[in-house]
Amino acid sequence: APGRRRVLSLFLLLCSWSLTELLVEACTCVPVHPQDAFCNSDIVIRAKVVGKKLMKDGPFGTMRYTVKQMKMYRGFDKMPHVQYIYTEASESLCGVKLEVNKYQYMITGRVYDGKVYTGLCNLNEKWDRLTLSQRKGLNHRYHLGCGCKIKPCYYLPCFVTSKNECLWTDMLSSFGQPGYQSKHYACIKHKDGYCSWYRGWAPPDKTIINATDP
Repeated sequence: APGRRRVLSLFLLLCSWSLTELLVEACTCVPVHPQDAFCNSDIVIRAKVVGKKLMKDGPFGTMRYTVKQMKMYRGFDKMPHVQYIYTEASESLCGVKLEVNKYQYMITGRVYDGKVYTGLCNLNEKWDRLTLSQRKGLNHRYHLGCGCKIKPCYYLPCFVTSKNECLWTDMLSSFGQPGYQSKHYACIKHKDGYCSWYRGWAPPDKTIINATDP
């Protein structure tokens, strides 16, 4: 009957809307400090995207970006030179969109089967948006802190529970957006084994900042 067909059509339309909303909301990422993004990545590079190609593997396809690597900060032992970056073609599956022949990017990723993969939950940023402290972190400081643990604080009170922790409080004031500690501080281990936030005006051993500072 026509009425039954209309009800069925409306039902299918609502189902398709629900599926679309589910896919759009499927990619959820936990905030991460740039140092953790660095230390937990196989590959960290500065590169310019010079091409892209949609590969037909998987249900939604994979986007393959061709990059011109400017500098490698992490990953010499995994892949000394990166030519391609792979990501899901769909943003709902955490695929990241990079613009071709426009910007230099800091790109972080993991290596699987000889290929570098990245996504929305990896840290990928236009190079000119990085602060001076973040650039210095990539060059040297973040590596010094890979033995430290950055402990997120989502609500007060919160405390460090071991000497290798730095308390990350950006979430209290920045609502998950990159905050002051993300932009300007590294968590670095000192000779006594304690980790603390370091701004970078002097060599780390000369600057002892309390673990709850800033």
